[in-house]
Amino acid sequence: MTDARYLVHGVFWDGHPPAAEHDAGGAALRLQDPSGGFTEVALDAGTRLGFRLATPGKHCLGHHKVHGPADRDHVVCPDQAPAARGNQCGPCFAVDDSRLIHDFHRGGRVPPGLRAYLMQPHWLYIATFASGACKVGTASQLRKWHRLAEQGAVVARYVARAGDGRIVRILEDQVTRDAGLPQQVRSAAKAAGLTAPAAATELDGLNSRLAAEVRTLLAGAGVEGFDVVDERWQRPGLADAACTPAARHAYPHDLGADAHGFVVSSLSGSIALARLDGADLDFVVNLGGLKARMIELGDHGSEVPAVQESLF
Repeated sequence: MTDARYLVHGVFWDGHPPAAEHDAGGAALRLQDPSGGFTEVALDAGTRLGFRLATPGKHCLGHHKVHGPADRDHVVCPDQAPAARGNQCGPCFAVDDSRLIHDFHRGGRVPPGLRAYLMQPHWLYIATFASGACKVGTASQLRKWHRLAEQGAVVARYVARAGDGRIVRILEDQVTRDAGLPQQVRSAAKAAGLTAPAAATELDGLNSRLAAEVRTLLAGAGVEGFDVVDERWQRPGLADAACTPAARHAYPHDLGADAHGFVVSSLSGSIALARLDGADLDFVVNLGGLKARMIELGDHGSEVPAVQESLF
C-alpha cells in the first residue's frame, strides 16, 4: 500500500457498537485505490499513520444511490475530478440521492429507494462536545450508534424515537426553533475543544439538563408518530483518552500539504490524539482535513514543533 495514490473518503466507525463500557468500537480511514476499489486502515490505539500529499487540492468522492434501509451503492467519480461543491464535482452532486434527504420533510420528492431508507425508524439525540458545544441531530435505526461515534460526541442522549425520517426531521427543526439548539457543530470547533476538554461531570450535567428540557418540549409538540425516550449513548472506549482533560497541543501542520506521520493513541469521531516521533507530547490531529485529498502511504513523519508544556 505504499506505492499507490489513494483518495481519502474519511474516518468511518463501521465496527460493532461497544458491548461493554470499555470496548473500543471500530474505526478506520477509508481509502479509494486507483482501480476504484476501497481499502481501510484501522485506527486502533497504537496505529502508526504515515503519508504524504500526492496532489494539491481536493478531488470528488463520487455519489450515492440509495435502494433501501441497508442497501446503497457508492458510485466513484470516473474522473476523480476536482471537488467543486463540498467533496463532489458538479455532476456527482447533481445525481447524489443523499442531498435530497434534507427537504423530504418539507414535501420534497425522493426516489423510491431513498424513500424506503427514510421510512425506517429514526432517533433524535442531543450531543455535547468537548468544549461544551451542543447540538440536536438525527440517526437512522441502522446507524443509531455509529452516527454519534462519527460525530465525535463526548456525551449524548437520545430523546425521541420517530416512526420515520420525516417525523424525526420535523422534531429536529422544532427543537432548533424553540430550544435554540443548532443542528451542526463545525469540525474545527470540535478539534479545538479537544485541546482542552471540559470535565466529564460538567459535560454530562449540561447534556442531561438539555435533554430533559427537549423531552419536555417534545411532550407538548403536538406531532404524532414518535415516542419520547430517555436513553444514553455509549461512547466508544477508543475515544476516552481524547475526551479526558490533560495537557495536549493542537497539531501545527496543514494536512493539505507535505508529509506527516504519528501514532494514534485515541480517536474521537475523526479527530485523533497522537504522538509524533521523538516527542513526548500529545497532539490533536483533525483527520477530517484529509477527506477528499489524494495521499501516498509510507514511512513518513511530522516535524516536531517547538512547544513548551504549560506550567502550573
